[in-house]
Amino acid sequence: MSDLNDRLLAAHHADDKAALVSLYTRAAAAADGPDAAGFYLTHAYVFALELGHPDAPALRAELIAQGRETPL
Repeated sequence: MSDLNDRLLAAHHADDKAALVSLYTRAAAAADGPDAAGFYLTHAYVFALELGHPDAPALRAELIAQGRETPL
């Protein structure tokens, strides 16, 4: 995960929000526990919302499935 961490840091430094959506989504999938996965997935969702990214609804649905977001 250190390569992924390095890429996340570089994307933050470059303010590349599209990359951050993708990288945080990957980090969530690679996380070693549900709390870490939720942390990364929440970040992916926030950046997706900022961009109007097409993955935002799917990210929200996953957060709901994990009990980390409340359905409307």
